Amino acid sequence: METFQPSTNLHPLIAQRRSSRLMDPQRPVEIWKIRLLLEAARSAPSSNNLQPWRYLVFDERDPEALQKARECLTPGNQRWANRAPVLILAIAEEIRPDGHPNPKALHDLGLANENLILQAIALGLNVRPMGGFDADKARHAFNIPTGYTPVIMLAIGYPAENLEGIPEDILEKEQSPRLRLPLAAIAFEGTWGQPFSQLEMTPSSPFTNPIPTENRGC
Repeated sequence: METFQPSTNLHPLIAQRRSSRLMDPQRPVEIWKIRLLLEAARSAPSSNNLQPWRYLVFDERDPEALQKARECLTPGNQRWANRAPVLILAIAEEIRPDGHPNPKALHDLGLANENLILQAIALGLNVRPMGGFDADKARHAFNIPTGYTPVIMLAIGYPAENLEGIPEDILEKEQSPRLRLPLAAIAFEGTWGQPFSQLEMTPSSPFTNPIPTENRGC
């Protein structure tokens, strides 16, 4: 692993993205913004255009459902995610209309989720995807039918300005370096194990938005 230093040519939305746990529990997310997140997810590409993503949204409009969603989280995630005013459960439809399994469903759901996340960043929101939740509990609590699999819970909220009440270890994690595998470890050229050529990048960035120098979180 190495500290991730984004190229100045990387789009600012990608460079600025962090999976922050720091949410403002006192500031609800506007409904029109939640709708934009879902529209961004809806615009994602998918294999054979099957669009195998489904989303369950939990917010202050239904406090009982929001609390049930929070109770599906692992204790470790509840310590910080209970402050998030919005939880969204991302679900994959893993059976095709012809009754056969859709092996690309998880991939396609991931594409939709990243669209949602980048739209959230553009709107000034924090988003953190969580695999730490009880999928079976969620399935029963929210009447999710057979053939649909709860995959990821997304915590969404405005960045916290007041850090009072946030556990110290959570704050420490937020300050940890943003680590990534080197490009040579994930991208090969022509054959497995042959690192992709480290070609010189364009010297000037085509983007006008500045990329922050602080490089924290994941």
